[in-house]
Amino acid sequence: MLKVPLFNSFPSFHSSISRSYTSSLYLPLATSFPMSDDDSVYSYSKNSQMQREILDDSKEMVRDAIIEKLDIKIMLSSSNTLHIADLGCSVGPNTFIAMQHVVRVLKDKYRDNILEFQIFFNDHVTNDFNALFRSLPIDRSYYAFGAPGSFHGRLFPSRSIHFAHSSYAIHWLSKCPEEFLDENSPAWNKGMIHYIGSSNVEVLNAYVSQFEKDMEMLLNARAEEIVEGGMMVLISPFTNNSLTEFFGSSLMDLVNEVSN
Repeated sequence: MLKVPLFNSFPSFHSSISRSYTSSLYLPLATSFPMSDDDSVYSYSKNSQMQREILDDSKEMVRDAIIEKLDIKIMLSSSNTLHIADLGCSVGPNTFIAMQHVVRVLKDKYRDNILEFQIFFNDHVTNDFNALFRSLPIDRSYYAFGAPGSFHGRLFPSRSIHFAHSSYAIHWLSKCPEEFLDENSPAWNKGMIHYIGSSNVEVLNAYVSQFEKDMEMLLNARAEEIVEGGMMVLISPFTNNSLTEFFGSSLMDLVNEVSN
């Protein structure tokens, strides 16, 4: 059984914006744009405080989920290595904070000195993994690997991942809804890159439709990759509790579909 806790830990002013679409209306649909990894004022590391706050706010919830629901005795037989994946890692440092917290909780829970951790850092192929690995914590207690590719598709062999984690990433769409590129479409959004304040219900429906397709692909891929008894934690921003409940219910419906 695949366990998928959904945590809402911080409000956000926008949702479900495609990386491709934020840059230009006329770019190829599947184009991706990695976060800036330099040391300038525009770099991800200097402009990801909200993401850091979300991680900090969700730490206790992640800990409780691991303590209450994750049982490595079911998952591990001949191996003492836990395989962990962080989906949408960017270039740090938030991914390191998240992964170190997961490792620490697992160590505190099992107090097993022979338990080892293999962590796969995932993001688009255009992500600067060199910058990511250059900033790896020196005192880390895990083995680090890169896993380039979209988390909307398969990334790992079947039944190979014990714990999957994603924070502040699943609201990114895999591509721009095609309707937005057609000026004759009812969903033409007049050059805007968001649906907030839009009076056109077709715009919202186009975003929702693409998001549903993306989530189904993500869940189907993880259902193949995560071992029986494994866990996936998704942390995402929402604007209100009613939206959180609605999304959580919809997500569990999708989980049940791919589990059956």
